[in-house]
Amino acid sequence: MTKSGGDDDLVEYGFRRIIITLTAVLCALLEIVDTTIVNVALTNMRGSLGATLTDVAWVITAYAIANVIVIPMTSWLSMQFGRRNYFAVSIIIFTTASFLCGNATNIWELVAFRFIQGLGGGALLVTAQTIITESYPIAKRGMAQAIYGLGVIVGPTLGPPLGGYLVDHFSWPYIFYINIPLGIIATILTLSFVKSPQYGKKLKANQVDWWGIVFLASFIGSLQFVLEHGQQDDWFNNNLILGLSVVSVVGLLSFLWREITYKHPIVNLSVLKDGNLRIGIVMTFILGFGLYGSTLIIPIYTQSILGWTATDAGLLLIPGSIATAIMMPFIGMMIQKGVPQGYMVGVGFLTFFGFTFWMYSIMTPSTSVDNMYWALILRGIGLGLLFVPITTLSLSTLKGKQIGEGAAFTGMMRQLGGSFGIALITTFITRFSQEHRVNLVAKLDVTKVEVQQRVAQLQQGFMSKGFSSNEALGKAYQVLDFSVTKQSTILSYMDIFWYLGIMFLCCIPIIFLIKKGKTKINTADAMH
Repeated sequence: MTKSGGDDDLVEYGFRRIIITLTAVLCALLEIVDTTIVNVALTNMRGSLGATLTDVAWVITAYAIANVIVIPMTSWLSMQFGRRNYFAVSIIIFTTASFLCGNATNIWELVAFRFIQGLGGGALLVTAQTIITESYPIAKRGMAQAIYGLGVIVGPTLGPPLGGYLVDHFSWPYIFYINIPLGIIATILTLSFVKSPQYGKKLKANQVDWWGIVFLASFIGSLQFVLEHGQQDDWFNNNLILGLSVVSVVGLLSFLWREITYKHPIVNLSVLKDGNLRIGIVMTFILGFGLYGSTLIIPIYTQSILGWTATDAGLLLIPGSIATAIMMPFIGMMIQKGVPQGYMVGVGFLTFFGFTFWMYSIMTPSTSVDNMYWALILRGIGLGLLFVPITTLSLSTLKGKQIGEGAAFTGMMRQLGGSFGIALITTFITRFSQEHRVNLVAKLDVTKVEVQQRVAQLQQGFMSKGFSSNEALGKAYQVLDFSVTKQSTILSYMDIFWYLGIMFLCCIPIIFLIKKGKTKINTADAMH
C-alpha cells in the first residue's frame, strides 16, 4: 500500500485515463458476459461433443467455481505480483483459455479449459474496479464506480442475445473466439498504460498461506457445486451432494481458523469488524440474488411458456440494461453532491420490489413484449440505484489497504448471491409447480359440466381431423393435462417474483443500521 502521494501517482488525466477506463471496463464486461453467454449454446455443445445434459452443465459450473475461488485471493495476488502484471497475466490466461475452449474436442476438455478461463476471469472482475478507481481523483470516484458498475450490471444481460446471435449465424466455438482479439488488445493496452502501486515486501514461498488456499478452494468449490447441481441431483438424497456439503462446512471452519491464527493470511478476516462492510456484503448478496435470479427466470419464462427464441428472449433484457446505463452517471453525480447513499439504496430496494410485483401481476400464457417492457425498465432503474451506492457504502468507513480487502468480499458475495439465487429459484420453480399442479388437478372435476364441455369440444376438434373417437378423447385429455402443467408453471413463476419482491422489501430497514462514512467516495487503494 502507498501513502496518499503514491495514490496521486496512480491518478491519470485526459487520453490516458480514457484508455485505462475503456480497457478495465472491456475486461470486466468480457468476464461477466462469459458467465451467461454459454447458456444459449449448451444444446449445440451437447450435439457436437456428444455430451449429456448433466455433463454439459459443467461448462457453467466449472467457470463459476473458478470465479468464486480466485476473487477473494485477488487482493493478495495483486500484492505479490504487482497490479499491472497480475492484470495482464489474467487477461492472457482468459484469452488463451478462450481459444482452447473453442478448440475443445470433447466435453471434459471444454470443462477443464472453462475452469482455467474462470481463474483468469475472476481476477479481471475485481482488479478492473481497482484500476478504474485509482485512475480517478478522489473527487470523481463516484463516477468511477458508476462506470465500473455499468459493466457488471449490463454484462449478464448482454450474454444471452450475443450468444444466441453467434450460435444462430456461426457456431458455438465463436462465443469463445470473440474474446481473442479483444483480449489481445486489452493486454497490449494494459502493459502500455496501467501503472502498479508500490507494495511492501513480498512473501517468501514458505510464508505463503498454502493451507488457506486449500481450505478456501474446498469450501467455495464444494459450495458452488452443491448450489449448481443440488436441484437436478435431488439435494441431500444424493451422496455426492451430501458429501460435498460436509466438505464445504469443514472447509469453511478450517479456513476461518487458519486465517485467524496465521501470520500472513491470504484473506484478511479482521476487515469484517467494520459494521458498514458487514451490512454491505449482506446487501451485495441480495443484489446478486436479484440480478442473476431475475436474469435466469425471465428468459426461461419467455422461451418455455411464450415460445420465444433464445435470441428474442435475450433481447428482451436489453432495454432494462440501457436504463441502467443511463442511470449510472446520474447516480455517480448524486453521490458526489452528497446525496446519502442509504436513501438511494432504500429507493432501489423499493423500485426492485415494484418490478417484481409488476411481473407477478402480468404473467399469463400470452403476455406480450409491451406488457413486460416497462417492468424491465423499472428493474434497470432499481439495479442502477442499488449497485453503486451499496458498493460505496460497503467501503465508506474503511481505510487504505482494508478498502481493497473489503471490496474482494463484496465481489465474492455478489457472485455467491447469484449462485444461491439461481439454485433456490430453480428448486422452488420445481417444487411450486408440483404443488400448483396437485391443486389444479384437484379442482379439475370431470363430473363438472364445464370440464365435460371442454373435453367434448377438444374431442370433436380432433375427430374432425380424422382421429377415431377414442384417439380424439385421449388427445383431448393430453391437451387438458398440458394446459394444467403450463398454468401450474406460470403460477410458480408468479410465486418466485412475489417472494423475491418481499425479500427486497424486507431489506429496506437494514439501511438504518448504516453508520455515517465519507459523504464522497474515497476509495484510495481500492482492491489492493
